[in-house]
Amino acid sequence: MTVKEVYRAKKELNMNISCIDEPNPGKFNALNTGLKNTTSKYVITLDADTLLHKKAIKHLVSRVNSAPSDIAAVAGSVLVRNSRDNLLTKLQEWDYFLSISSIKRMQGMFQGTLVAQGAFSIYKTTIVKSLGGWSDAIGEDIVLTWNMLSKNYRVYFEPLAIAFTDAPTKLIHFIRQRSRWARGMIEGLRMVKPWKQPNIYYKFLTSIDLLIPYMDFSYTFFFIPGCVLALFGKFYIVGPALILVLPITVLSFLTLFFYQKKKVFDELGLVVRKNIFAFIIFLLGYQLLMSPVSLWGYIQELFNMKRIWK
Repeated sequence: MTVKEVYRAKKELNMNISCIDEPNPGKFNALNTGLKNTTSKYVITLDADTLLHKKAIKHLVSRVNSAPSDIAAVAGSVLVRNSRDNLLTKLQEWDYFLSISSIKRMQGMFQGTLVAQGAFSIYKTTIVKSLGGWSDAIGEDIVLTWNMLSKNYRVYFEPLAIAFTDAPTKLIHFIRQRSRWARGMIEGLRMVKPWKQPNIYYKFLTSIDLLIPYMDFSYTFFFIPGCVLALFGKFYIVGPALILVLPITVLSFLTLFFYQKKKVFDELGLVVRKNIFAFIIFLLGYQLLMSPVSLWGYIQELFNMKRIWK
């Protein structure tokens, strides 16, 4: 289907497009084959289910062109396209719009965005080739980005370079995707050690990921059971003082919401979809799902279990 669409676009739009076939399975093989045939200064990776805002590439290229010479990549901002499908996609819309974007903004302040995601990012071709391209990893974009940081290159994030992706609509597909992301993080930590990063900021940013499995473990086996016990008046783990965390959480996410709306969506002429019910569920219950799913991904990597993509 994709190949047919490529040739249809080439004919109808009179574009200079080449469609390269890679017979060997594996995303990294396809990426590296494309890289071998690339002669341009920059290369952009894009997932098949991702749609670009009309100004996305302009903002992405402008960002990399205006950056210092030691820039290696710029990650675009990926948001959810199909948030109207069901409650699960609506929850993921808030995750992408608030959590993921804010984390990338923070990392970008240190000029060390930890993942120039394959779904939509731009890379300097010569640097990617010098690093040997993408590795045979479930988180090939994580490993590539961390390899860039290990060579003291900078990786930026451009919030105005927006792409919209299809989020999983079924719980089983969501679990597989997010456990795969968690597994990819562990794989990246194993292949590129945080303490070997040359830059103090990169050491700090990548070392945070060492704590995330512990946090997910504690959340799954202590916080969640503690909340259940608290419902029956048993405050052995989670006490009444936890209620004080809720207004702080709401205030934090509302601040992120209005910042994203003003600095990104208003700037691009986009409208934030009204999704209040899902926002409340996202605040109160999304992490209850995320931590166990992530923990399952860590276990998969620990025991070198079979990779599942779909």
